[in-house]
Amino acid sequence: MHATQIETTQSEKLKEIKLAAATTTAHNNLSVGAEKRQEIWGFGQTFNELGWVALQNLSEEKRNEVLDDLFKPGVGENYNLCRIPVGASDYALSWYSLDETPDDYDLQDFSIDRDKKYLIPYIKEAIKRNPDIKFSASPWSPPTWMKSHPVYNYGILKHDAQTQQAYANYFVKFIQAYAAEGIHISQLFPQNEPQRDQKFPSCYWTGEELRDFIKYYLGPTFKKAGLDTEIWLGTINSPLEDTEMSKDETTDYPVIAETILADPEAYQYVKGVTYQWAGKMVLQRTVESFPELGYLQSESECGNGDNTWTYAEYVFNLFRHYISNGVNGYMYWNSVLQGGSSTWGWLQNSMISVDAENGLAKKNPEYYVMHHYAHYIQHGAHLLSYRGHLSGESTAYENPDGSIVVVMSNSMNSDRDITIAVHGENYAAHLTAHSFNTFIFA
Repeated sequence: MHATQIETTQSEKLKEIKLAAATTTAHNNLSVGAEKRQEIWGFGQTFNELGWVALQNLSEEKRNEVLDDLFKPGVGENYNLCRIPVGASDYALSWYSLDETPDDYDLQDFSIDRDKKYLIPYIKEAIKRNPDIKFSASPWSPPTWMKSHPVYNYGILKHDAQTQQAYANYFVKFIQAYAAEGIHISQLFPQNEPQRDQKFPSCYWTGEELRDFIKYYLGPTFKKAGLDTEIWLGTINSPLEDTEMSKDETTDYPVIAETILADPEAYQYVKGVTYQWAGKMVLQRTVESFPELGYLQSESECGNGDNTWTYAEYVFNLFRHYISNGVNGYMYWNSVLQGGSSTWGWLQNSMISVDAENGLAKKNPEYYVMHHYAHYIQHGAHLLSYRGHLSGESTAYENPDGSIVVVMSNSMNSDRDITIAVHGENYAAHLTAHSFNTFIFA
């Protein structure tokens, strides 16, 4: 067996080191076990209009380099799980839905023409590089005329049967329209962050409201239409993030998934659950209660636009937390941005920043976080059991080709000499302070 260490530090990127055999040590060790846990389906991002606009400000050669890096297998990030907004996200150029004609319950004016300008070209560039990408989709807001107040931000879906059925039909039309463009939607998440009344496009749902929508409208409508698109809960987050909310307003959050999944009629239509942001706090609870379902981390936390190494260390451990607690895949938010600002003014991080004035694409620290996981963990790998003093900063995997991958950080201010035990053999390694490391045993 040979072993290689790939290390990334603030000053050196992706340095490769051959490991030597060693005797195990009493401290700073990790032992990789043989128990297989969940399958890892892959990694990816969300497609947003502002990402495509940023890419247009690069030369064709530079743009192709970035797209190859993200989507072409074996080059960089190996993306194969990606999310598409249904209508506007907060990283659209402006807010919109796919049918803004008031009271158009028959959806005669439904159209994806805007998506054909900004989103679909971006998606097709990804498909050209990897035809096996699986796409999910989620709305930030229904059409405004379907809401209790006709605005994109805030509000709830009207409760009358005519509106609820029209909204279920709206999703069917979206899936069929994208299929006509050669884009198959594998999973629908009915609402982005259903428990946040946001300043940007959003729609608030209680667990009971979402349960009944799935049970009486969305599930039966998908079945009648003959769609093979799966319905997943999500993307579930938490109102606990909003310090202005009272304690009484947060009581529904921990049980929104359970409220739906505990109902047999709603459960029959649900194939998985997605969590993001503070949803990480209850992921383990849902996985333990419903281990037969699929799980995804649907939107990595996005910082404040500074793109620091310190925040990248936090994101590295978000990957570790979600995967060690049962998700099958992890999706970044905006891989590419220029300037980093959303349409409502929140500066956010991205893996790659476009400098339009100089025609450059700069890799930020979080690019390397994704690379350590997504480049080396093959689609179809399994999380393995592991133990030792380094467990809190590590995860271990067995790839389909039989190789073992250990992904590990060192967030300490000092270097560490460590040992890793795999298949009864011990290997010595050196971790630079504040580094990301991947070890491949083949």
